[in-house]
Amino acid sequence: MDQEPALGERPGEAVAPPLREAEISARELRMVLIGLMMALALAALDQNIVATALPRITGDLGGFQHLSWVVTAFIVTSTVSAPLYGRFSDLYGRKSAFSVSISLFLVGSVACGLAGALLQLILARALQGLGAGGLIVLAQTVIGDLVSPRERGRYQGLFAAVFAACSVAGPLIGGLITQYASWRWIFYVNLPVGAAALALILAFLRPHESRLKPRIDFGGALLMIAGTSCLLLLLTWGGGVYPWASAPILGLGAATILCFGALAAVEIRVAQPILPPNLFRNRVFVIGAGVIALAAMALFAAAVYLPLMFQLLMGASPASAGLLISPMMGGVIVASFVGGRMVSRTGRYKLFPVLGLAAATLSYVALAWAARSQVGVLPIEGVLVLMGTGIGFVMPNLTTAIQNAVGRGELGGATAAAAFLRSLGGALGVAASGAALTSRLSALPSALQASGGVLQIASFAPQQRAAVLSAYRVGLSHAFALGAVVAAAGFLLVLFLPELPLRGGPSRSAAEAGR
Repeated sequence: MDQEPALGERPGEAVAPPLREAEISARELRMVLIGLMMALALAALDQNIVATALPRITGDLGGFQHLSWVVTAFIVTSTVSAPLYGRFSDLYGRKSAFSVSISLFLVGSVACGLAGALLQLILARALQGLGAGGLIVLAQTVIGDLVSPRERGRYQGLFAAVFAACSVAGPLIGGLITQYASWRWIFYVNLPVGAAALALILAFLRPHESRLKPRIDFGGALLMIAGTSCLLLLLTWGGGVYPWASAPILGLGAATILCFGALAAVEIRVAQPILPPNLFRNRVFVIGAGVIALAAMALFAAAVYLPLMFQLLMGASPASAGLLISPMMGGVIVASFVGGRMVSRTGRYKLFPVLGLAAATLSYVALAWAARSQVGVLPIEGVLVLMGTGIGFVMPNLTTAIQNAVGRGELGGATAAAAFLRSLGGALGVAASGAALTSRLSALPSALQASGGVLQIASFAPQQRAAVLSAYRVGLSHAFALGAVVAAAGFLLVLFLPELPLRGGPSRSAAEAGR
């Protein structure tokens, strides 16, 4: 009798015979987990720690007009490389992929600290991003190898909590280092942490030699890099550097469509694709990844425009505005940790993103009303706790659902693809909410369209300032209302998510996890 290929195996591929494996010990799991959390903390901190130091960096290196590229270069390369790491780890092993990822990140960190000109810093940040793209994806994937789906929720929730905590701490740490040492040390501090993480991974994550002969999908990789780069540049420049209807933005849009269309055609034909087409025939993956992208759109829109609301409409200082957002991240931390443990205890994951997205939708509606109604800070803080709790119930539990629904050979690719869509969703959320805000501000007279930000608005005459603040109230309300629509779309979509039983077998072996 012919045997059907296992889920995640492609018909016609040779399958490696089973290996003699020893179960991973508690000590090995603990040490690998520490290494993974250190790598995850590096990625989370570096996405947030640099922004605080940007004024000091331009003071030393100049080139203020190109300052945004210090952030953009990192975002583009880290987003582009994430799905590549996931698929390559399926083919060449997690340990090899992790070693490359952390090594590139550390080399990039050294280059950033040594940069003597802004262009050198931008190039070094791009190299650092190439390494950072694998840190989060591979941490989630290795846990998927080591821990059964039934127990995985608590670890994914713990990872999400670490990520949120580091996101809150990043700006504060960056400010302290820049004030009391030098901005260069925000890059040098990565070295001991990264070196320790790499040492733990090398020592305790066992390698495994695959008997399959990997075939690199060069065409798919190049098309994905090109298409993603064009899309991210479109979202970064559109409405700011260039008008949305300008030739550069339209050209980037056409190039994005062309590259992703060609990518789809290539991936159907190659034997070992970067984005396996099988994933897009899996309802759990399609719905789960789609909801993750929508949740990221909602979360990033709030994270970007809430500080503006606190500073402009409530008179908070930049430092205070950052602290006022911390209740939202606190909600993310608590919900990620508690939700993950509840999933592991009950074996059910669907209820949490349903409740979470309902809470996020209501929170955005409340914020849209608050932006117009001159509500005090305390009620808004309560809304942010609810929003953070809602988002914290969504992301880690859907990652667990996706990993539970795919085969071993697609675990890295599926995890990376979901992370890739999360990054694109976040970029799209910022762009869309920014368009909702600027569409209202563009109706102001040109003399009142403050390019100098909060300080310039404070210098306006009282009547002019009132007109500008009124426009901002309406614009922010529109941006938050858009967030409510996005969160509601995620809520409706997650209702159709199939809830498969979480596999509760023993942990994978350390040897297999080291692939």
